[in-house]
Amino acid sequence: MKIVFAGTPEFAVQTLQMLLDFPCQVCAAYTQPDRPAGRGRRLRPGPVKVLADAHGLEVVQPGSLTGRDDIEHLAAFQADLMVVVAYGLLLPQAVLDAPRLGCINIHASLLPRWRGAAPIQRAILAGDERTGVTLMQMVEKLDAGPMLKQAQCPILPHESAAELHDRLALLGADALQEMLPAIEAGAVRLQPQDEGEVTYAHKVEKSEALMDWSRPAQELERQVRAFNPWPVAHTLFKGMLLRVWRAEALAQRTDAAPGAILDGEAGRMDVATGNGVLRLLEVQLAGKKRMPVQPFLNAHRVDGVRLGAS
Repeated sequence: MKIVFAGTPEFAVQTLQMLLDFPCQVCAAYTQPDRPAGRGRRLRPGPVKVLADAHGLEVVQPGSLTGRDDIEHLAAFQADLMVVVAYGLLLPQAVLDAPRLGCINIHASLLPRWRGAAPIQRAILAGDERTGVTLMQMVEKLDAGPMLKQAQCPILPHESAAELHDRLALLGADALQEMLPAIEAGAVRLQPQDEGEVTYAHKVEKSEALMDWSRPAQELERQVRAFNPWPVAHTLFKGMLLRVWRAEALAQRTDAAPGAILDGEAGRMDVATGNGVLRLLEVQLAGKKRMPVQPFLNAHRVDGVRLGAS
């Protein structure tokens, strides 16, 4: 098969690498334009472009895929299939129709649950016990196409979005590899999504990462996990921004005010919440390195401190 690939972030890299190793021809890699990054705000290529360049693929970086020239350029590859993974652009019908076998998308949820931009974070925040990946035939409506295959996996206790992201990236690449022979043979059975079961994974906003200590400890733990590595759950410590990278909800009751750091065993930083106790495990003061709680406690007095207070 002649395949055009479209993707941008790290989540898409595993699938592109699988296609490069598979007995098919990857004609080109479509990816988002380079973005400013770092303190110098220099243009930096995305992970898919880095991999594509390393393998000598033609890299195409349109700002959109709606112009006639863009569509004609895509059609000129005469691809059998387009594989799309976290590309970041909506594809018009003319693009979806260009490859002989259409466009296949790998989405990081068990559709129709968590359509949209942030399925991994939303699944963790909601306390879902399972998630997975869905291979679907793309249509113009967001994440609404009929499904080719789903692969499930549990969301592990204490697993961060970063860790779940890496597992799902591998799972998606493996699922597509398994389906490619059937796709090429036209032997795929498509299953429509149940529109009555749709939920949406809206884009994560930075404001969601502020910790509200009146919430239950279990919810706060999920917030910490879901927003690792971005935007990172945070609170105030003596008026300074404190990021919380890892934490664990404890089945422990306390009458202390929410946000109060509890007296406890040395080396532990347990915080009262609206219901239960949250044990902080890894933290980072603004401008400092992230660190386990023990060295943080060695450097800072916490007696009588209430997190979140300005």
